[in-house]
Amino acid sequence: MNATQPRPTLAIVGRPNVGKSSLFNRLVGRRQALVRDVPGVTRDRLYGRVEFERWQATVIDTGGFDPTSVEPLVEGVRRQVLVAVDEADVILFVVDAREGATALDTEIAQILRRAGRPVALIANKVDAGGQEAALGDLYRLGFGEPLAVSAEHGRGVAEMLERVRELSPKSEAAERPVARTGIAVIGRPNVGKSSLVNAMVGDERVLVHTEPGTTRDAVDTPFTRDDRPYVLIDTAGIRRKGRVNEPLEKLAVVMALKSLERCQVAVLVIDASEGLTAQDAHIAGYAKEAGRATVIAVNKWDLVPSGMVRKAEVVDQVRDRLPFLDYAPICFTSAVQGDGLADLFTAIDDVAAEARHRVPAQEITATLQEALARRPVSIAGVPLTLQSATQVSVEPPTFALRVNRPGEVHFSYERYLLKSLRHAFGFAGSPIRLSFRKAVGPKARRPRARR
Repeated sequence: MNATQPRPTLAIVGRPNVGKSSLFNRLVGRRQALVRDVPGVTRDRLYGRVEFERWQATVIDTGGFDPTSVEPLVEGVRRQVLVAVDEADVILFVVDAREGATALDTEIAQILRRAGRPVALIANKVDAGGQEAALGDLYRLGFGEPLAVSAEHGRGVAEMLERVRELSPKSEAAERPVARTGIAVIGRPNVGKSSLVNAMVGDERVLVHTEPGTTRDAVDTPFTRDDRPYVLIDTAGIRRKGRVNEPLEKLAVVMALKSLERCQVAVLVIDASEGLTAQDAHIAGYAKEAGRATVIAVNKWDLVPSGMVRKAEVVDQVRDRLPFLDYAPICFTSAVQGDGLADLFTAIDDVAAEARHRVPAQEITATLQEALARRPVSIAGVPLTLQSATQVSVEPPTFALRVNRPGEVHFSYERYLLKSLRHAFGFAGSPIRLSFRKAVGPKARRPRARR
C-alpha cells in the first residue's frame, strides 16, 4: 500500500472577467487558458499543475460564475463550476479589487460558504502599491483578509501561494508522475468532439452545447480506463482561415494547433451525418504535418439510418478523400450512445505503441536495399545507391538514409520507400519521415610518417 496522497486540488472561482484565467496561466507557468478582456471566454474546466517551493497542487480554471442567469450556455458553465468546487480541497475566490464586492460576488460567496471548503479570497488587479487600502469593502464577503495580487504582473502571487498551501491538506510525500498517453481530439466545430470526450471519460468534463464553437480552450482531462492512464485534450473546432474573423476565435485555433504538439495521438472526429468535407481534409493535414499518430473517428453513426450507408462505403470514401492518411485506422462511434468506444481505445493504444516502435539499423538497411533492388532508379544517369539507414527518432518514426544523391530523390520514389518500410515494420496510424543524407566515403588513409 502506498502511503502517498494525491496533490491537493485548487479551484479558481469568480464572476466573469475578474482575471481567473490570467491567474491560472500565472500559476501553471504557461498560456494554457485563453485570456481576453471580455466576459465568458472560459467555459470548460481546465486542469493544470502548480509548483511552489517543492509543493505541488492541481489547479482548475473555471468559467465566469453567474448563479442568476437562466441562459442555457451559462447554466452549463455553472454546472462545470459546481463540479470543480466539489472536487476542490481549497477554493480560490477571485474578485476584481478595483470594483469592490459586487452583488454577484456576494451571491457567489453565499454558495461557496455552503460548499464547506476552505476559501482564499483573491483580490486581483492590484497592479501597484498603495491600492491595498481600497480592499476594506471585500471583508464583508466573509472570508477574512483578502490577498492582494496582480495575476497579469505576478505581484503578490508567491504570498498568495503561501496562504493557499497553509489551507491545503498536508500530503505525506510527493506524488509520483504518471506517464499518460496524450490524446488531442480535433475536428470541425459541432461534430461532437466534446460529447465524445465526455463519453470517453465517462463524465461531463467538457461543456456540450448545440451552438458551434462552445469549446474555446484546449482542455486537459487526465483519466484512467482499464488501468491505462490517458490525458484528453479537447480542442476548439478549427474553421477555414477565411471564416475565422474574431480575434478570440483565431486564438482558439492557434491553441488547437498547439495541442497537437503536446499529444501522442490525434483523434480526427468526422460527422457521419454530414460526410467528409474539405475542411475535414484540411484538419487531417494539420495532424500529419505535426507528425502525430492519428485515429479517424466517424462520430454520430447513430444518426445514419440503418442500411442506408454501409461502413465499408464510408471507409472507401475516407480513403479516397484522405489518401495521405491511408495508414490511420477508422472507428465508428456514437458519443450519445457510447458505441464504438472500446474499438476507439484499442486503436489509440495500438497507434501510440506503433509511433514509439524502434527497428534495428541492419533490418532497416536490408529492407530498403531490397526495395532499391526491386525497383532501381537512376538520377541524371547515375543509379541511386543506399549506403546505410538508421532510425533516428520516434513519434513520428524518422529514418536517416545515406545515399549518393540525397537532394535529388523524387517524391514519388520517396513514397515508394515509405510504403516499403510500412509494409515491413507496420507503424500503423503513424506518419513516417525520411531524411536523405550524403553517403560517407571511405576513410582517408593516414600518410605514413617519414623515417
